[in-house]
Amino acid sequence: MEEIAPGLWHWTARHPRIGINVSSYFVPEHGLLLDPLIPPEGIERLEELARPREVLLTNRHHWRDCGKLIDRFGCTVRAPRVGMEEFDEGQPVTPYDPGESLVGGAVTVHEVGVLCPDESALHVPSVSALAVADGVVHYGELAFVSDDLMDDPEDTKVGLKEAYARLADELEFENLLTAHGPPVAGGAREALRDWATSAP
Repeated sequence: MEEIAPGLWHWTARHPRIGINVSSYFVPEHGLLLDPLIPPEGIERLEELARPREVLLTNRHHWRDCGKLIDRFGCTVRAPRVGMEEFDEGQPVTPYDPGESLVGGAVTVHEVGVLCPDESALHVPSVSALAVADGVVHYGELAFVSDDLMDDPEDTKVGLKEAYARLADELEFENLLTAHGPPVAGGAREALRDWATSAP
């Protein structure tokens, strides 16, 4: 685990289903986990920073280690309402909606809605961060997921860039928290705007 900005922690761990490393985040001030897998140092490492209380998923596919976190800490897990069909009775998830304020006002939900209907972005001003789901990944540079994960790649890419350009214009943030690839720590708003306004 690494503190990438004051009060904002990041780590990668191997996703058991897709077999690649993915990113997770913790904001101890709010007891907030974003798209979490258990860190390599173990679940106890989280508790050394603060007891996790809330888990937010940026889309329905990011359940990851929520079951273990619920068992250990009794966390509340929230995900986009339009993705609720993904979860079964053994996965207790409370829905959220675009525009909603979460975690006692610490997080605001913003709709992306392209790639999948539940694609969301979560703005966390206290750590100057925007957490994104699968619409943009970061492996050396900002990019799209592969075309075979899109129903209509050309239209989807245009829609994603329009959505992220709008978010970069409307919101203030220095850190972009990608679920796939390392975060962009510092200068992220400009980086996202430049990428989103470049030619597809």
